[in-house]
Amino acid sequence: MHEIDFRAGRLPGRAILSVGGPEAGHFLHNLLTSDIDHLGPGQAAYAALLTPQGKILFDMIVVAQDGGYLIDCGASQRADLMKRLAMYKLRAKVEIAARDDLAVGVSPVEVPGSYRDPRSADIGWRIIGAPEGEADGYDAARIRGGLADSAADLGSGEFFPHEANLDQLAGVNFRKGCYVGQEVVSRMEHRGTARSRILPVLLDGVAPPKGTDIRSGDKQVGTLLSSSGSNALALIRLDRLAEATAPLLADGVSLKVLKPAWATYDVPGAA
Repeated sequence: MHEIDFRAGRLPGRAILSVGGPEAGHFLHNLLTSDIDHLGPGQAAYAALLTPQGKILFDMIVVAQDGGYLIDCGASQRADLMKRLAMYKLRAKVEIAARDDLAVGVSPVEVPGSYRDPRSADIGWRIIGAPEGEADGYDAARIRGGLADSAADLGSGEFFPHEANLDQLAGVNFRKGCYVGQEVVSRMEHRGTARSRILPVLLDGVAPPKGTDIRSGDKQVGTLLSSSGSNALALIRLDRLAEATAPLLADGVSLKVLKPAWATYDVPGAA
């Protein structure tokens, strides 16, 4: 995997909400894609809340802390996530609150109060507290590592968990009971029907804007997502990548598709 080479600090694009109360763990476990029931104090899980049709509404990192849970989510998505959780709350003994007193930070090395990013050990540690200063170079590091961002890449209601690699990044527990959208996700897993994946790409020049088509001749192979310099993420159709005979181009800029160290699936022709 790539060397961790960002500077520690706060991530302004992330925010915290808390879920507490005697039924908080059971509530989250029944909604999210990961195993929340068995999180011990200070442990974290990568998870998502899906639509009934199995697409990602919100991805998040859930941390067990102080008898409840802190959720590290996209700052621009927090209000909508809180509304969605409240919709499912019904009579459950659960309290949901925005925590503007807390911020999300990252560090390339372990520091007091930090925990390993549950998606990949190669993207360092995360911190919930009040880290000083903004992190520098983190977006470039996560893009090189093939990790999609909640707001910059995934949005809401656009991707299936397999497309966003949640099955590869410990974001789905296939042995737990039902959760929202579980049937679709299980079917994709057992049938191996994930044709598209978000993957890192390296361009021969500065990456064109998000949404630019990646083509091989007259065939679309993928679409660019977030970028940093000549590195970007892209949604790639693996079957079309396997069939590509002409060079891959995004708005005239040539590129290579890379295979992250954590990926267990085949990426045809990956560098």
